[in-house]
Amino acid sequence: MPLSEHEQRMLEQMERALYAEDPKFATALEGSGLRTYTRRRVYQAVAGFLVGIALLMTGMVFQEDGLIWISVVGFLVMLGCAVLAVTGWRKAPKPGEQQASGGTAAGGRQTRQRRSTMNRIEERWQRRRDEQQGGGH
Repeated sequence: MPLSEHEQRMLEQMERALYAEDPKFATALEGSGLRTYTRRRVYQAVAGFLVGIALLMTGMVFQEDGLIWISVVGFLVMLGCAVLAVTGWRKAPKPGEQQASGGTAAGGRQTRQRRSTMNRIEERWQRRRDEQQGGGH
């Protein structure tokens, strides 16, 4: 559902206020997002998987010296990273796709949380605006 004109104006005002108060934080929020986070998580999992392979091979090479436990650790690292990569890949939204719809139970819960967060932000914004208008007179 698209935002009304009033909601769009309020959102723009809140964005401008955020940039004015803390531009560094606002810029950090701009670059973040579910897609960026999941992509980074998948890349980290792939790197961890490669480390696991290296540990597995190292343990196999030195198994005669009693270092077989290194292979076990390498296998566990590979397994954990594979799980992280697969779950991260499934959660990543496709390009141009919106986040999960509110039809599922989890999506409904996220929508409710997002609404309550927006309500709190709007209440704080309104209070701050009222305080500034009341203090200026």
